[in-house]
Amino acid sequence: MKALTGLCAGILFGIGLAASGMTDTAKVIGFLDITGHWDPDLIWVMGSAVLVTLVGYRIVFKRSKPVFAESFSIPSKITIDTRLILGAGLFGLGWGLYGYCPGPAIAALVYQSPTTLLFVLTMLFGMWLSGWVSGQFK
Repeated sequence: MKALTGLCAGILFGIGLAASGMTDTAKVIGFLDITGHWDPDLIWVMGSAVLVTLVGYRIVFKRSKPVFAESFSIPSKITIDTRLILGAGLFGLGWGLYGYCPGPAIAALVYQSPTTLLFVLTMLFGMWLSGWVSGQFK
């Protein structure tokens, strides 16, 4: 049931990304182009997500535990370290150069664009490489 719930949430998220235009790299690049033809649409998408999160967290954390788990899994790490800075920098670089972050890239696979497929494959390779490098230096 947990996997089915996750699948349904992922599909709903992908539909929301497509409906809001966030699977269109030109829209994201337009948001980042503050000195040219700036497109503010991403602000409304982000603002909507923040509002849903604020309401959702208040509802969810009133429960003693999640529906499909024994306890809430809340990150305990609060320090800013080199891995966080490098990861955020790589994320921002990929987002700024191509216009995708992981969610919209995966949702955009339905459009069957070769460049999107290449982006997702290199993203998955980067995730694998990060895990491999992390395992080497523990």
